[in-house]
Amino acid sequence: MDEKKKILFIVNPISGTQSKKLILNQLNERIDQNKYEIEIRYTERAGHAEEIAAKAAADGVYCVTAIGGDGTINEIARSLIHTNTVLGIIPCGSGNGLARHLRIPMDSRKAINIINKGNISAIDYGKINNKPFFCTCGVGFDAFVSLKFSAAGRRGILTYLEKTLLECLNYKPETYEVESEETKTKYKAFLIACGNASQYGNNAYIAPKASLQDGLMNVTILEPFTVIDIPSLAFQLFNKTLDQNSRIRTFKSKKIHIHRTRPGVVHYDGDPVMMNEEIDVEIIAKGLLVITPEKSNREQNVLKKASDYFVGLKPKGENLVEDLTQRNKQIIDRNIEFFKRLTKKQ
Repeated sequence: MDEKKKILFIVNPISGTQSKKLILNQLNERIDQNKYEIEIRYTERAGHAEEIAAKAAADGVYCVTAIGGDGTINEIARSLIHTNTVLGIIPCGSGNGLARHLRIPMDSRKAINIINKGNISAIDYGKINNKPFFCTCGVGFDAFVSLKFSAAGRRGILTYLEKTLLECLNYKPETYEVESEETKTKYKAFLIACGNASQYGNNAYIAPKASLQDGLMNVTILEPFTVIDIPSLAFQLFNKTLDQNSRIRTFKSKKIHIHRTRPGVVHYDGDPVMMNEEIDVEIIAKGLLVITPEKSNREQNVLKKASDYFVGLKPKGENLVEDLTQRNKQIIDRNIEFFKRLTKKQ
């Protein structure tokens, strides 16, 4: 009989809003105990997941699985880069950006089934001033909101939307000098996002064409905009078409250098941290092993046919997009009024 592989499950008890007890009950019921020996550890403080994962990798553990959000995944994954220990993900955070990009289900039972199957992929990761990230990093408004969100004391998408809507109208764009391998350009920008993966989380696609396996980051620069632009920007952010907006500049690069006029906050995988004026971001190819869903030939063919179909419909769909944008504007206007009333009550 083959020796069982060991999987260490690291649980962040305070991430997201989902019950960890329910997930652990499902884990005991569904994990293939003929193939795997499991151990469960809880984090006790910031940075603890990184320590536990580093010890597991040094001990040759087959897989370390995060039961948490992007922050927990970042802590664990940074200890697993360039090792033979595989990252597993059971997503239960506020945004779950990396899991969503990898198409790992939000349903924990289905995520456990993917771990049972054990399909392994090698993915890229990034560094911002030598701090590893696996999903996105950035400067400007998204980093500012991450700082506000971390201090809010409440988790979840509603808290994040509240902070975003309340701050976006008052935030002042900054001037950045961005140098890539090919160009050096100065921008006045609302934010600069570097995407290894395509989204922040909650299906907000800041870099819709990003790939985890091309050795490149997708840089998204949002230039100053007005209140009138907000509905279309919001619609395109969630519709995977943000790169088509006239306020957006995008390019791909293996590394970039950002110079800003003063120190300030940056974020990596949603966690805010203060850094100085000089910021280096780079992508390291295929540095992390991750358990991911298998892609069948049938699924790939269906996706290609669907893509071809919608490309053919594009001219006919312009009126539909305009209609949806108008509806989205009405929804966002109502949300802004709702959050204004909400904050006045607090």
